[in-house]
Order: sequence, then structure tokens, then C-alpha cells
Amino acid sequence: MKRLPMLELFAGELRRLRVGAGMSQEALAERINYSASLVASVEQCRRPPREEFTLRCDDALQAGGLLVRIRETIIKESLMPWFREWVTIEQEATALRSFQPLVVPGLLQTEDYARALHEGASQLVGDEMEQQVAARLARQAVLTRPAPPQFVAVLDYTVLERPVGGPKVMQEQLRHIIEVGRRPRVHLHLVPRGTGAYPGLNGAFVIATPPEGGDIAYLENQLQGSIVERKVDVHSLQQIWESVRAEAMPHGATLAAISEAAEAWT
Repeated sequence: MKRLPMLELFAGELRRLRVGAGMSQEALAERINYSASLVASVEQCRRPPREEFTLRCDDALQAGGLLVRIRETIIKESLMPWFREWVTIEQEATALRSFQPLVVPGLLQTEDYARALHEGASQLVGDEMEQQVAARLARQAVLTRPAPPQFVAVLDYTVLERPVGGPKVMQEQLRHIIEVGRRPRVHLHLVPRGTGAYPGLNGAFVIATPPEGGDIAYLENQLQGSIVERKVDVHSLQQIWESVRAEAMPHGATLAAISEAAEAWT
């Protein structure tokens, strides 16, 4: 795994705090209910720290949030360079409109679904892949923060039928979508099964409304993503969004359809 500077900082601070508290790796592991081998792996930069591990270590070592803050920086550092600017835009947005014809949008993915996607489609492996999964899950905090953005997502029905990770992963994923879809500022819409050609089939995109200024969009291809700011291009995507939204089912009917699809994954 390519070592990230902040990952090395986390490992060093964890070791410093542990030694300062007079704890062996085994003693810390027992305190936080994890294995000593995991503590050793994190201190040696062989494993990235997961969220719950970090929270427990921070509490056990009375770090005052230091380890949590370092991990947050690790997440940002692990993002692909071309994606970092978009994540900042996403986190500041007052509204997000997402269309995804192939897979569940990142802000709605479960950990197992995200991992299965990377295992099947990404060139990353091992801990580099795990860092990307962790980064994707960390982005989802935007939907649970105080005053979250309005999030409107349109999915093609085929997303519900593609067996990413197998039946158990799919059932848990669809149930998670329903749970998130019941939040006040989340609106989900499904393009019904059997719909013919429509503009959205040319590719996924997201449109963000920032606190100030005009909308900004994001497109992604096999190699990288790109931020779209030129007014004429953003306007074109806005028109495509309206066309896609017109093909989709209302929010309530969408949740009912997803619930039915979830129960079919047995």
C-alpha cells in the first residue's frame, strides 16, 4: 500500500499516546475490544484506521479528538486528486441532484455494496481499496449534518436488479436506500422497468447548488471525473435532469418499488 503522510502521522500519534498511557498493544486492544494484531497493523501503517477503531482509541487514550481529526484528513488525502474539489463542493452544497443509471449513488451506498463495487470494477486492491471505501462512506455525513442539503436522486430500475455483491448485500443495500429515503430532505425517484431510451442513458451526473453562485455539475468516466462550470454545459445538464426526472416515478411509489425489490433478493 502506498503510504500517505497523514496515515503515518496517525500511526505515530497512536503509538505515542499508547506508550504515554503506559499501555502495551495488547492492553489497548483489550480496552477497545479489538485484536492486538490490528493495533499493531495500524501502528505499522499496514491497515488504515476504521471509524469505530479510531473513536475507541481516541476515547481510551484521552486524545481529545486528535485521532479523529487525523483520520478525517486521511480520508481527504486518500481521495483521487481530481475528486477532491468535487467533495468540497458536495459538502458545501445546499442541494444535490443525482442521476445514476448503473449503480447506487455513492451517498446511498452501504459499506458492503461499495466494497463489492470496488472489487468488481476498480483496479485498486487491499488497503488502497479500503481507503476509497472509507472515503466514500465518510462523504455520506453530508446527509446527516445539521441543515443537510436537499438530496434528490433518480435511479434507473436496473440498479435494483444488478447483483452487486450477491443477494444479501443487495437486500441490505436496498433496505438502506429506503431508510435514507425516509429522511425529510431526501427525495428518491425510480425510472420504471421497461422504460425505453431516454436522455439519461448517456451517463451519470450530479448537479450541485452552492450557497452562492450558479449550479456546478460533476461527470465521471473510466479514467477520471470532471467538474463542469461553464454555464452552457451546466444548463444542458439541467435540461437532461428535467427530462430524466419526468420519466421517473414519484417518491412514495419509488420507496414502495424499492421495498418490493429488496424482498425479492432472498
